[in-house]
Amino acid sequence: MSDEYVDVVKRAVAAFNAADVDAFTALATTDFEWFPSMIPIENETFVGADGIRRYFDRLASAWEHFRVLPDRFLERADCVLVIARLEGRGRTSGATVDAPLGMAFDLREGLICRVRGYLDHGEALEATGLGVEM
Repeated sequence: MSDEYVDVVKRAVAAFNAADVDAFTALATTDFEWFPSMIPIENETFVGADGIRRYFDRLASAWEHFRVLPDRFLERADCVLVIARLEGRGRTSGATVDAPLGMAFDLREGLICRVRGYLDHGEALEATGLGVEM
């Protein structure tokens, strides 16, 4: 396992949980793409630094509290998969969420170029080819 790439992803998850847009953006390529899995922004793609900011803004408007709780980090080549769960509380509804989450971080030259979110660990493992690691 590449300690460098896993470290970058751990820092990205920490920045995400702290809602630190600047820290997250510093870890991303200029052509970064984010494919989230979470409602209400699933099926949208967020590109570049502006996309990262827009994604964080959308989360803040929808969620009073939202964070990723990592369990394991799996790596193959230039992809680090975070097996986690997400928890949060809706800003308007007050509804809570506690669900499985897989976040696939694709890296290039030490920076994150793409994040893909999955609400099913098996789907995340299959999509990244890391299912054999289980």
